[in-house]
Amino acid sequence: MIRDLDEEILTCNRCSRLIDYIRKVAIERKPKYRNYEYWGKPLPGFGDPNAWLLIVGLAPAAHGGNRTGRVFTGDMSGERVYTALYEIGLSSSPKSESKYDPVELKGVYLTNAVKCAPPKNKPNEKEIESCSYFLKKEIQSLPRLKVILALGRIAFDAVTKILGIDGKFSHMAVYSSNGLSVVASYHPSQQNFISGRLTWENWIYVFYKIKTLYNSDNA
Repeated sequence: MIRDLDEEILTCNRCSRLIDYIRKVAIERKPKYRNYEYWGKPLPGFGDPNAWLLIVGLAPAAHGGNRTGRVFTGDMSGERVYTALYEIGLSSSPKSESKYDPVELKGVYLTNAVKCAPPKNKPNEKEIESCSYFLKKEIQSLPRLKVILALGRIAFDAVTKILGIDGKFSHMAVYSSNGLSVVASYHPSQQNFISGRLTWENWIYVFYKIKTLYNSDNA
């Protein structure tokens, strides 16, 4: 079971730079969240243990998942993920604001390539490699997995390395390996939306494309 990984992730202290940083952020806090009790620990994934779709992001946001205790929760990027999943019928709610929100994901599991928030949102190669141990276990622990959506180049590189795929990142690129489809997408970050690299129309299209891909493979 994928939930069996939670305790191993929670107690991980392999990357001292990241552990020091998430603890520091949890103590200092952002002014608007001064009265909020931060999570401040490595962050396990969240979702349906029978998922056919695995969504892999870069890492928890310092004041998002590292604050709330749930992946893709508490920041704009996460809100875009949940809203898209809700629109295509894979989430019971269009938003997740804390780990206590009763959100149910249907056929979807959410995680990150790196389980701790990194300074300036930039993990180093050693940290990415160290966390690939957990990402590999997550992939292996989802028995019904059919599609992996990799958000951004770091997540894409981490996934394709684990699966032995020789692929190049580009938005909406699709690769296959041993019955798994890997779909690449720009990360739904605020920067990508402000710059116009992503719009809501081409972001939601990613999810409709994935659902179509899954349905055609299981027709």
